Amino acid sequence: MGGISKPLTDLLKKGALFIWTQGHDTAFQTLKSALCSAPVLAVPDFTKPFCIETDACGIGVGAVLMQSGHPLAYLSKDLGPRSQDACTYEKEYLAILLAVDQWRAYLQHEEFHIYTDHKSLSLLSDQRLHTHWQKKVFTKLLGLQYKIVYKQGVDNRAADALSRNVSHSPSCAAISYASPQWLEDVVASYEGYTHVQAIIAKLVVQSDVVPHFSWKAGLLRYKNRIWVGHNPVLHKKIIAALHDSAVGGHSGVAVTYSRIKHLFAWTGLRNDVEQYVKACVVCQQAKPDRAKLLGLLQPLPVPAAVWQVVSLDFIEALPLSGGYNCILVVVDFFSKYAHFLGLKHPFTAATVAQKFLTEVYRLHGLPVALVSDRDKIFTSKFWKELFHLADVQLRHITAYHPQSDDHTERLNQCLETFLRCFVHSCPSK
Repeated sequence: MGGISKPLTDLLKKGALFIWTQGHDTAFQTLKSALCSAPVLAVPDFTKPFCIETDACGIGVGAVLMQSGHPLAYLSKDLGPRSQDACTYEKEYLAILLAVDQWRAYLQHEEFHIYTDHKSLSLLSDQRLHTHWQKKVFTKLLGLQYKIVYKQGVDNRAADALSRNVSHSPSCAAISYASPQWLEDVVASYEGYTHVQAIIAKLVVQSDVVPHFSWKAGLLRYKNRIWVGHNPVLHKKIIAALHDSAVGGHSGVAVTYSRIKHLFAWTGLRNDVEQYVKACVVCQQAKPDRAKLLGLLQPLPVPAAVWQVVSLDFIEALPLSGGYNCILVVVDFFSKYAHFLGLKHPFTAATVAQKFLTEVYRLHGLPVALVSDRDKIFTSKFWKELFHLADVQLRHITAYHPQSDDHTERLNQCLETFLRCFVHSCPSK
């Protein structure tokens, strides 16, 4: 303390001043060295050459701008759904494109190197440009002095890490699920009924004490179907949802009951369905009275496999919808599976053949035989010659003979009934 004045000595004794020692100087020099070296980013020096390291993975791309082995800037970007479906070759190209676009201002002064772990990219300047991505990358790099260098993936760690860590937003490790509002009405239907409450109380204690009943996620189930308590309003809503909607299609009692009993169960379910369907105004207005058929049908022989024998028929004179006013009905004789194809009137044999190839042939292949009536489309020379060359038999039936093609005519009636139920309220649309 000999060289320090007395006022300064007093201040040091009170702790008002800081003494700079050798340890502090060492810490300061270490801090300066850390700020000028990795992992802290450096300031670019345009007297030295630049280089880029790029990499891509299934969900994103990454790149690092470097100079003399020191990082200057980082780039990490996630890929969209379309880019995620691309091959690895194209994703590596995309990583180079994004890096060059991001740092073009630093790279256009002199030659720079592009390091990638995809070896085929290093031959971009020596190979013919065949693909869209090759042409795009070559065009983007025009005017720049570059050299693509292969670098093994184990050495390309920084860009590899950036390509995988594409999401910087905080995430919450929670699971959410949607609960339909009508389930609250189902739970409320259990209240006030002692026998239902007794069953629930037993199942809570022991899951298999009541036969056929189970308690899952706050719902009582009977044979794995949701049990609904005595609530006539809720019963009517469920039946309406599975009968009046487009899914239900205003089906009959048997079909509607079968559809509901696969999902729900309650006392008197079939009786409620019968009463609702019989009282449905739309069904009464749209469904014709079916007279008893006279005699026995004589259907065609059953094929050995699906889509070997196919029948064709038209439903015409329909209201215009989306530019279509006709429906081509294609039915498989074996599985009774059907396709309904929209057509614009007037149509030709070539139009129908193109529609058949596009919608039916691409899914099921070419059938062995086609059954149809004697419509001018099916009797035309073009139609006959087309399927003669394809080695497909054309079987023409006589009109008003359902024993030959009964399933197609019956399916047409079902389709017309379905359309009539939903079109009669707004026929102009």
